Amino acid sequence: MKALMKSREALLVLVIVVMTAGIAYRFPAFVSIGNLANVFNDTAPLMILAVGQMIVILTKCIDLSVAATLALSGMVAALLNGMGVPLVLIVPMAVALGMGLGMVNGLLVWKAGIPSIVVTLGTMTIYRGIIFLMTGGKWINAHEMTDGFKALPRLPVLGLPVMGWTAIAILLAFGVVLTRSVLGRSFYAVGGNPHAAVYAGINVGRSQFAAFAISGALAGLTGYLWVSRYAVAYVDVAGGFELDVVAACVIGGVSIAGGMGSVTGLFLGCIFLGIIKNALPVIGISPFWQMAISGSAIILAVAFNALQNRPRGRIILKQAEA
Repeated sequence: MKALMKSREALLVLVIVVMTAGIAYRFPAFVSIGNLANVFNDTAPLMILAVGQMIVILTKCIDLSVAATLALSGMVAALLNGMGVPLVLIVPMAVALGMGLGMVNGLLVWKAGIPSIVVTLGTMTIYRGIIFLMTGGKWINAHEMTDGFKALPRLPVLGLPVMGWTAIAILLAFGVVLTRSVLGRSFYAVGGNPHAAVYAGINVGRSQFAAFAISGALAGLTGYLWVSRYAVAYVDVAGGFELDVVAACVIGGVSIAGGMGSVTGLFLGCIFLGIIKNALPVIGISPFWQMAISGSAIILAVAFNALQNRPRGRIILKQAEA
């Protein structure tokens, strides 16, 4: 039992299993293969964005502009589609735009020395303002998008839509990058001990810049996937979604202080939130309770991290034996 309490991943698996069993008791159809695949697919955008957010948090930063980057990239993708640009060009252009927006954040943090929470809070508003200036507040709806543009994320491959497979590919790819590459290890080093990282020859600012660029690129990709799947683009697309992304990271064991976290834990954190958002409305639980459950999970996750990382004090004087 002690080993279970020490393992974030094992504890999350247990919580997810118990929660799913309780939901299945009230609504047995929830655990059908088809429905679970739908839940996973609905959670895919959260997973993709959370990977980028995790990388940023590992470097002792935070990116509050991911949802706004998603919205701007998705709107540009929809506009390009309306102009007749081929889909094979739209997707990389959305990724490149998202990366560029992320690089703006990274440069301001690196070169200007502005705290990341201030930078991304500002760019979050700026990016959504740009959408309004581009469109005048107008929506782009399904009938204004081509069938090919809307079909790709929904295209089933081996029983799972392309959006779900994209999330799996990104989780696996960055699981390898973070544990097997020099860049990945530098993210952990910068967040764990930036002073030691400097002595080891790691450029802290450049690593943070790279983290924001990756986060932006993943947000750009998600922008296309989101807009094409839901067949709508407007200023407030994914409004507030950045909070869910941060919550998934924290619940999954990514330390908000930087330097600690795993892709496995992140995946489980996303699944936990995905189940809450998809299942609780089905069994008649109020959206306010959903918010309360999510908030409680965040507080418990932070407390769990604090207890795990608390240094044990040395016993200087032992109590005299009776």
